[in-house]
Amino acid sequence: MIQQGILPFKLETTGEEITPRSGLAVYAEVLRALRIPERIERELPQLGSNRGYTPWRFIEPLLLMLYAGGHHIEDLREIEGDRALRRVVGLETMPSPSTYGDWLWRMGGIRGLAVINKDVVDEALEKDEQESYTLDIDATVIEAEKEEAEWTYRKVKGYQPILGFLEEMPICVAYEFRKGNAPAGSQAKRFLKRCVRALPRGKRIARLRSDSAFYQADVFNWCEKGDIEYTITADQAVAVKEAITTVRDWKPLGTPDGEETGREVGTAVHILNKMQTPFRLVVQCWRDPQLPLFSPPEWYYQVIATNMDEKSPEEVVWFHNGRGQAENLIKELKLGFGMEQMVSGDFRANAVYFGIGVLAYNTAQIQKYLFMDAEWRRRTMATIRWSLVEIAGRLVRHGRQLILRIVASAEKLWLFLRIRQRCRAYG
Repeated sequence: MIQQGILPFKLETTGEEITPRSGLAVYAEVLRALRIPERIERELPQLGSNRGYTPWRFIEPLLLMLYAGGHHIEDLREIEGDRALRRVVGLETMPSPSTYGDWLWRMGGIRGLAVINKDVVDEALEKDEQESYTLDIDATVIEAEKEEAEWTYRKVKGYQPILGFLEEMPICVAYEFRKGNAPAGSQAKRFLKRCVRALPRGKRIARLRSDSAFYQADVFNWCEKGDIEYTITADQAVAVKEAITTVRDWKPLGTPDGEETGREVGTAVHILNKMQTPFRLVVQCWRDPQLPLFSPPEWYYQVIATNMDEKSPEEVVWFHNGRGQAENLIKELKLGFGMEQMVSGDFRANAVYFGIGVLAYNTAQIQKYLFMDAEWRRRTMATIRWSLVEIAGRLVRHGRQLILRIVASAEKLWLFLRIRQRCRAYG
């Protein structure tokens, strides 16, 4: 007899239908409540693909894989090998993982995925009590050693998608998958308009936060015309540096709790060419704390352009600093949903894959906000997976009824049941 290990147990295989990811069955139900299968079949092209699989039959395994934490196309084999899960969600057969690269390249559907994303966002926001939202826009670099990848400003090859997130419900209302050498501020007003128009009637973008990529006269003018307040990091060009010298109202900058920061804040007025109205500059300055006490002071500045005239300089600073949430949401999209790397050497195929990743991210956020209790809203996907996805379940059949018996506490069982009930009531 072969000694298997140190601890006193044996390893054997079983023919029972057991899944280690029972939570995926609940997520699959959320997808159906959001009518993702119908939307995909309507908006994406039918290619007469391998064995007659429709677009949904390709995309559902990808969504399940990304939600479960997969980062590579090869990780689809975990879904393929999970017979119990596939039976529960109705995925009796699925395309081979080896066919996905060719399918992504042939499928196209970049615009169709954007339409699906807009429709899902639109419907979710209609059910939200908020009427006005804060929009955070940011770009990110995805490194890629692909032949067709372009050099980015970070001096690495890759892609540079731009995304717009809401602060109040952290979903991505619009995105563009771009080449690595595309400036983050290119077509800024066009992208801003896409984000604004993604919201349903009766909802509006009331506030915009962005880095210096959107420091443009067209953006400022459009915000003024649309009655949108903004805070945008200013380019410290010559004109802005001259404006800094006009600041006369310097005062210590405290935290919202009144603690000292070691910085000062003041204001100036500025205007760009082609602008219709001037705007306020809120300027922070601080001395390099690493320099010796008696050395010549070296001052650093951060400048925020804003039309929030009723807010104090301190309030503008702390509101603008809230845009750091967008960086966290991008991190969640890239690390939490496998979008930190692309799967193909073809730009179009990667754009499709990225669109599917955004769809996985948004449906997961909507699940947290509309189908789960409020305490789950700020939890990351890593926590969701640990707590709710990676739960063992045994599939049994009683008459014609499938039963998934999960190994979980009564509390988690009731959470699963509440999600399913909310899925049924959604619509």
